[in-house]
Amino acid sequence: MKKIEAIIKPFKLDEVREALSEIGVTGLTVTEVKGFGRQKGHTELYRGAEYVVDFLPKVKLEVVVADSLLERAVEAVINAAHTGKIGDGKIFVTAVEQVVRIRTGESGEAAV
Repeated sequence: MKKIEAIIKPFKLDEVREALSEIGVTGLTVTEVKGFGRQKGHTELYRGAEYVVDFLPKVKLEVVVADSLLERAVEAVINAAHTGKIGDGKIFVTAVEQVVRIRTGESGEAAV
């Protein structure tokens, strides 16, 4: 099993969720986060004062998938989150050693 963590633009969340649902991903976790990469924030003007916004609003998706579904899930996120502009985000894939569903005690891929 693999864990996919994707940092994307907030307005792309619904498209990514729908794309993952279409390929059979049954659940995901979403967190509102702030950060920056090469985008390095931007300058804003507020009441005549200029200030730098270093941390931009993003959304972090976390989903655990079977190894057989990994490539399709990553492609779904890429295709749905892509705008072609700086700040589209990143995808991180890590190995998951064990998953346990608390309610039933199921473990492994049955718990995903």
